[in-house]
Amino acid sequence: MAIQEQFISADRFQDLVDAPEYQDRVLELVEGVIIDMPKPKRIHGVVVAELTFRLAAFVKENNLGEVTSGDPGFVLERNSYGRDTVRGLDIAFLSKSRQLAPPDFTWYEMGPDLAVEVISPSNKAGDIHLKVMQLLNAGTRLVWLVYPESRTVTAHTSDGATTLHEDDTLSGGDVLPGFQLRVSDIFPN
Repeated sequence: MAIQEQFISADRFQDLVDAPEYQDRVLELVEGVIIDMPKPKRIHGVVVAELTFRLAAFVKENNLGEVTSGDPGFVLERNSYGRDTVRGLDIAFLSKSRQLAPPDFTWYEMGPDLAVEVISPSNKAGDIHLKVMQLLNAGTRLVWLVYPESRTVTAHTSDGATTLHEDDTLSGGDVLPGFQLRVSDIFPN
């Protein structure tokens, strides 16, 4: 007799992560399976703070939408088999035309316009690739993978990827027109 594998839905995942035993853990739901994420290190926090500050200031000054940080949940996939995907993002931007009413206690039910992930040594290449694909499939137009170890940023769109080095300029392209930042300014000296 075959044993049927059990997957959980995004709704069931929400119930679980709200339980006291899970509140101090960083969790994602990937195709119906709960993944326990490692706690970020200092460099991760510094880079996320710097980039969040720069993005949020630009977005607010130009009244473009909202910037989030701190890994809020984005439901990237729901399906009838219960293999839903809910990913946390280090930083995300949602344009005014896509942002929800005032923030509440729910997850986003879409991919953001821009997703930013700061990559740690513990991240696995296969999972990062899957996350980028899930984001792009959910409507995210631009994904920045920030690599503190190599001090580079890889920008992904549906057309492909480009790697930027410290002397290059990171651009918001048509997602955040006018946003530009020298890659070296993201990282501490």
